[in-house]
Amino acid sequence: MPLLHALQEEFGYIDDLMVPAIASALNISRADVHGVVTFYHDFRRQPAGRHRVQLCRAEACQARGAAAIERLASERLDLRMGETSADGRVTLDAVYCLGLCATGPNAMIDDVPVSRLDPTTLDRLLGDLR
Repeated sequence: MPLLHALQEEFGYIDDLMVPAIASALNISRADVHGVVTFYHDFRRQPAGRHRVQLCRAEACQARGAAAIERLASERLDLRMGETSADGRVTLDAVYCLGLCATGPNAMIDDVPVSRLDPTTLDRLLGDLR
């Protein structure tokens, strides 16, 4: 895991072409490396956009209206969850807990946590990304 995190930090994602070299360096199978990269949501297999919008899907945020925020973000960005805009500007991703459960719905936008999201705040934040 530390090697994968370091590679992702350096390159922005874990390219499938890296998997054989990672497996060889760690003396494990390519299937093991692939399994870790595809299981954990923190690892990307393609480059993210210049701006990354991560919306929390954990239960506490869902109970506070996160589904409506997700629909609105998807509509405003014209992206589905997990997609990056064609121009590479924005990626919309799910995250499964930001640890801000009492103040949801929450998001992480360009590595900055945002709490108590409502449609007005979301529109303002997404407008800043365009």
